[in-house]
Amino acid sequence: MAIPDFIRTVRATAGRQLLWLPGVTAIVFDDDGRVLLGQRSDNRKWSVIGGIPDPGEQPAACAVREVYEETAVHCVPERIVLVQSLEPVTYDNGDQCQFMDITFRCRAVGGEARVNDDESVDVGWFPVDALPELHETGLFRIKQALTDAPTWFDPTSHE
Repeated sequence: MAIPDFIRTVRATAGRQLLWLPGVTAIVFDDDGRVLLGQRSDNRKWSVIGGIPDPGEQPAACAVREVYEETAVHCVPERIVLVQSLEPVTYDNGDQCQFMDITFRCRAVGGEARVNDDESVDVGWFPVDALPELHETGLFRIKQALTDAPTWFDPTSHE
């Protein structure tokens, strides 16, 4: 996946050590209630759309930018769905990160879903009852975006 320039600058002095970073996820629905997903180019797995905010960028603006950059879909954030600390990740190059993710429910307002950068090999709209295989955190985020109920994410549970 693309590494933002400001992260490259930090890595130049921090090396591969664990970095605590902000992250944003967008759960985007169309008028038919389908959810927008991308098939990642690094591992070929289907995933919800997300990324790292640029320094000073508002999280909701990041969600809108990431959705467009990855899928060519224009969206409007409707509400925050979930804020959670994710498990640490070690990338193939040895970089370690842990993300504090803010997940937004978004509504598509234009554009045609298509691969719009090198981070995905496919993008598409899926009915929520016919999703491809997703990581459990992605499924949980979609489930939460479908309800107005507050939640507590328990990483030890395996829903």
